[in-house]
Amino acid sequence: MAGLGVNIDHVATVRQARRTDEPDPVWAAVEAELGGADGITVHLREDRRHINDRDVELLRRTVAVKLNLEMSIQPKIVSIAADVKPDQCTLVPEKREEITTEGGLDVVKLKRRVGVAVDRLHKAGCEVSAFIEPAEDQLRACADLGFDAVELWTGGFANAKTSRARQLALGALAKSLDLGLELGLVVHGGHGLTYRNIEPVARMPGFAEFNIGHTIISRAVFVGLREAVRQMKELLIRFGPK
Repeated sequence: MAGLGVNIDHVATVRQARRTDEPDPVWAAVEAELGGADGITVHLREDRRHINDRDVELLRRTVAVKLNLEMSIQPKIVSIAADVKPDQCTLVPEKREEITTEGGLDVVKLKRRVGVAVDRLHKAGCEVSAFIEPAEDQLRACADLGFDAVELWTGGFANAKTSRARQLALGALAKSLDLGLELGLVVHGGHGLTYRNIEPVARMPGFAEFNIGHTIISRAVFVGLREAVRQMKELLIRFGPK
């Protein structure tokens, strides 16, 4: 069964809407862990639109499970990550105007800059992953640069409007999952996964973890974060490869 990484960015989004001190992502991480989360994910954006430096520093001190820091390859962000030393750093593309991260990091196009970031983070003792689209050239570039893991963008599946489009997206994920494992990479998945669509992806053998945020935080409004995490974890157990 794949592990569950819970992205708590949107807890900070609610806090920042009023520029106040609640809800606190640090408390959210505790509740997520009590619900069964295997990891906590946060994205320290260059514009600090939700998670800020203080959050990352406190989470590093308090999170008992894996702390996964999503981040751009911008040198100042890489320096912060190297100082904080999260368990895992996931390199993602970042645009100021986007609502959320869309699509994967183009490791092929940005190979030199990505390589510098990977080397710096490895020297700091962090495992390094790349959030990429399910494409052979991206996977091979990640393996060449010495990434420990990749997170396959599942948005193509999650956003598909027809049965055929969903099947094509699932096929691309399955093919990339197999190639990633063949290349010696740990393979994660994430983006757009919900309680309603997780089943076919969770059934694929080989995924080490799924990073899921928005749908869990949305359900937490009604049932509480601990219970929302527990429900998603139960689905991963139910649908996971036997």
